[in-house]
Amino acid sequence: MKPTGTDPRILSLAAEVAKSPEQNVPVILLKLKEIINNTPVGSSELKKIKQDIYCYDLIQYCLLVLGQDCSRIQGGWTTISQLTQILSHCCVGLDPGEDAEEFYKELLPSAAENFLILERRLQTCFINAAKGEEKDEILHFFQIVTDSLFWLLGGHVQLIQNVLQSDHFLHLLQTDNVQIGSIVMTLLQNILQINSGDLLRIEGKTLHSILDEVIFKILSTPSPVIRSTSTKLLLLMAESHQEILILLRLSACYKGLRNLLNKQETGTEFSQELTQLISLLSPQIYQEVEDQKLHQAACLIQAYWKGFQTRKRIKKLPSAVIALQRSFRSKRTKTQLKLNRQKEEEHLRLQLQLQRQRAMRLSRELRLSMLEIVHPGQLEKYNREMEEKSALIIQKYWRGYRERKKFYQQRPSLTEYKAAVTLQRAVLKFLAKCRKRKKQLAPWQRLQELTDARRVELKQQVDDYIRRHSGSQISGVASRELHAQAQEQLQHYFMGRTLEERAQQHREALMAQISTNIEQLMKAPSLKEAEGKEPELFLSRSRPVAAKAKQAHLTTLKHIQAPWWKKLGEETGDEIDVPKDELSIELGTLFIGGTKPP
Repeated sequence: MKPTGTDPRILSLAAEVAKSPEQNVPVILLKLKEIINNTPVGSSELKKIKQDIYCYDLIQYCLLVLGQDCSRIQGGWTTISQLTQILSHCCVGLDPGEDAEEFYKELLPSAAENFLILERRLQTCFINAAKGEEKDEILHFFQIVTDSLFWLLGGHVQLIQNVLQSDHFLHLLQTDNVQIGSIVMTLLQNILQINSGDLLRIEGKTLHSILDEVIFKILSTPSPVIRSTSTKLLLLMAESHQEILILLRLSACYKGLRNLLNKQETGTEFSQELTQLISLLSPQIYQEVEDQKLHQAACLIQAYWKGFQTRKRIKKLPSAVIALQRSFRSKRTKTQLKLNRQKEEEHLRLQLQLQRQRAMRLSRELRLSMLEIVHPGQLEKYNREMEEKSALIIQKYWRGYRERKKFYQQRPSLTEYKAAVTLQRAVLKFLAKCRKRKKQLAPWQRLQELTDARRVELKQQVDDYIRRHSGSQISGVASRELHAQAQEQLQHYFMGRTLEERAQQHREALMAQISTNIEQLMKAPSLKEAEGKEPELFLSRSRPVAAKAKQAHLTTLKHIQAPWWKKLGEETGDEIDVPKDELSIELGTLFIGGTKPP
């Protein structure tokens, strides 16, 4: 979707690129540099221009041109180097909008890879160049492409991992040329200063290759510039990542590295960095690094634990506040209830006092009125009766008070008495169970030996019993006949029991069949609503039932079809006799279960 309000310069440029032949496209794309340079940096207008350039596929055209052979491009490496600058400046700060996935996953990695390929080509041209001026020019183009790549990586740090893992970058790093090696090492140093974390995300083989090349340049390269840059780079890698420092200190591949570094010249410009690197690789510094690492790990664990405790307290804070509010409200409610109760008691006391005063006043008024009514001669008698009534009332209240006081005094003793009775009952039950258990678990006691007199007495009792209950003597033939009769009766019993079981099974089957028929008839619809094969549910598989149903049906039909004068003497419950030949009609068509044909 093309954006609205596009810059007319971008429109004209895109139209010119579309109409021009392929060999003129690179020169036309150079006009983008003028458009970008004339726009204020950081302004919204520049962002809009970059978005228009991307939407009209001018960035894709730049990528296609960078992938072509420089000998076919008008202007050669000058045009290509300027196009790399244009491409890097357009990609940084660009908002791709809806095409973000394609921009970040395809276009940017492709641009970084093209930059590395261009640097490989420039490296080859630099090595093959014969003249010094030509080498300086190619080196200048190489520096421009490298700066463009660094600008692109600075704007999109996610590309650093792709660049570090690229084989082209590793080949550039392994060059023996001093000038190109210095530029590549400086690029790597600047990349790690931007984001050194991507160095640990690359594959282990690639990381070892980079470390090997950096160490090789420190130890074997005669150029002090490359040695200085390599030393600073290795020092940066060791200080930034403890894993790399441990690898340099403990790995068998780098055994003796510290001794080799100690043999390097100390009077050079990078002697300070070299000294720092040697001190880092020393055992004492390594131990300090390990202690610092452990200290950081302990601090991290403490931070996580304190954070967990704080979050836990914060989570419990609402419930604690709620509990505090509940306790405060409960206490306030209890205090309010207590105050209300005190007010009610005070009010009730005042009411009782007023009632008593009112009652005394009424009583005195009543006495005065009675005194006025009573005859003067009976006044003494009236006073005596009132005194007796008053004395009785006082005695009644006094006795009630005394009995209540005595009861309250005796209540603890009554409670103790009930408790003692309960304990005695429980103890007696427990002792009874113990005695019963002892009797059950008691060892068997042997019977007492019989005396001679007891033996004679028991023998006399046995002989008397045998004499009174003498059995009849049966011969062997009679015994065999009796045995044969018993066997015959037993066989007859078993045969009869088998027949009874069969009859019982038959009855149960008939009862189950009848129950099934009844259930089907209960669930079947009425004859008016029956459709299809549903009337077959009304057919019975029992001949007596079918005959009875047929008889009732014919009776109902005859009763309905008979003239009115024949129904004069009939009642509702009378039955009409039906001949047997009529009953046999259509009975042959019924399926009667459990019957045989005659």
